[in-house]
Amino acid sequence: MKLSSRFEKIEPYLFVGISKTIAEKKAQGIDVISFGIGDPDIPTPEFIIDSMKENSNDPLNHRYPESEGLPELRSSIVDWYQKRFNVSLDSEKEVVSLIGAKEGIGHASFCLIDSGDISIIPDPGYPVYAAGCNFAGGEVYKIPLLEKFGWLPELSKIPDHIKKRAKILWLNYPNNPTGAVADLDFFKEAIKFGKENDIAIMNDACYTEVTFDNYTAPSILQIPGAKEIAVEFHSFSKTFNMTGWRLGFAVGNEKLVQSLLTVKSNLDSGVPQAIQYMGIEALKRSEEFLDINNGIYEKRRNKLVKALRKIGLEVPTPKAGLYLWCKIPKEYTSAQFTELLLEKCDVVVTPGTGYGSSGEGFVRLSLTTPDDLVDQGIERISKWNLI
Repeated sequence: MKLSSRFEKIEPYLFVGISKTIAEKKAQGIDVISFGIGDPDIPTPEFIIDSMKENSNDPLNHRYPESEGLPELRSSIVDWYQKRFNVSLDSEKEVVSLIGAKEGIGHASFCLIDSGDISIIPDPGYPVYAAGCNFAGGEVYKIPLLEKFGWLPELSKIPDHIKKRAKILWLNYPNNPTGAVADLDFFKEAIKFGKENDIAIMNDACYTEVTFDNYTAPSILQIPGAKEIAVEFHSFSKTFNMTGWRLGFAVGNEKLVQSLLTVKSNLDSGVPQAIQYMGIEALKRSEEFLDINNGIYEKRRNKLVKALRKIGLEVPTPKAGLYLWCKIPKEYTSAQFTELLLEKCDVVVTPGTGYGSSGEGFVRLSLTTPDDLVDQGIERISKWNLI
């Protein structure tokens, strides 16, 4: 049986491999501590769980949901965007619910990409940007994110022949894996680039609410005229510890949002309504929860940064996101260093090259490891002379 040529372009998903490695070690009786996957260890807040319990008992929520999402959820998203970013949205035309942001990011390419079209993606970057383009039959152009430019893409360096064929530019700030942030000046530049070249701007904004040191992340939709060319993706997963519930949303340009809805309505049946009500409750009470949640991650960040610097690694202190992006000693590749940590310390991290070739020389550590295991992981690493 011959698989499609599109399928042959798809690389195995990075975190499937990490999960298999952890499982193999555990099967050998080895106690592995993982900083590999950004899956919050903190439970979903009780007030959100209570909403699910209540609404799951309503027979109206036992039926097929609508792909666009409940009107109540879309209205809640509009209210939250207005309060959080001072951005006005039309709940009927500019908002669509998602089965997690990953689903929407993967499906977005089907709205714009034909054979021969290009999607411009950041390198290093979230692997789904490329996978969605490949499944749609397009080609990927990787634009390197460099430390000396604050991990922001140099849009002026994109060749003309690429711009002529490109349909999408993917952005992701606050950034995974680097932890970099972007300001409104950069977003203004990106919107100008998109309009001048008729390239849709897709901003993965899933970490705007996971912030530290009183930093407030902006939205690309705050730029005047952004809705003419841009869509922004959000997730409840990292913000509200809801990775297992699968809920997110996309907002912005009406044509793109409605096109995404058309794709989704043909391929999925929407988010279960009881889970959508969880999202409504989460947005309603976000302020009272986020400070506590982010405070836990901030303490872990500080502890890990201090320990990693003590053994000689270069580790910036990120203002946002759930990850540390660590520069490793020059005598190692990212894969070699990851393997050494696993073999010598029974500690799992993610090699930077898992996010693209520009991630070489770095590893990523997640802050979603329980506090006691963070302490154990630090103890294990500190005992081994890495440098």
